Amino acid sequence: MLAVKITLAIALILSIVVPFGAYAIGEKSRGHYKKSLAINIISFFGILIISQIVMFTGNVSAAEAATTATSSGLATGLGYIGAALVTGLSCIGGGIAVASAASAALGAISEDQSILGKSLIFVGLAEGVALYGLIISFMILSKL
Repeated sequence: MLAVKITLAIALILSIVVPFGAYAIGEKSRGHYKKSLAINIISFFGILIISQIVMFTGNVSAAEAATTATSSGLATGLGYIGAALVTGLSCIGGGIAVASAASAALGAISEDQSILGKSLIFVGLAEGVALYGLIISFMILSKL
């Protein structure tokens, strides 16, 4: 089973690398990128679906299911809810911050192009809010 999982992981990585390599080699012909993109999408999602089917098929006994259902309590459920809330709310806040900062940065850059670096810093700081929320949710999930 481990060999199958490793093979699927390698195939998944190759489904991303090979079409982009074909695009880079055949960049001279302009119609080639559509074919490369189609091959990339079909192979990536095809291998992803096959790998999910292979990885999540297994035998679970009723005794294992009963013990895991009784061992997980209220604290575990609230931990999952807390992690979901942290991730969701930080991403919403980060999206609102990036929307206002990026539109202001675009307006300022259109008037004076020398402030591009400063405006990108503000947009990056606003995007960092979502990353901080994601880190906190990983910390919550690691304690469960």
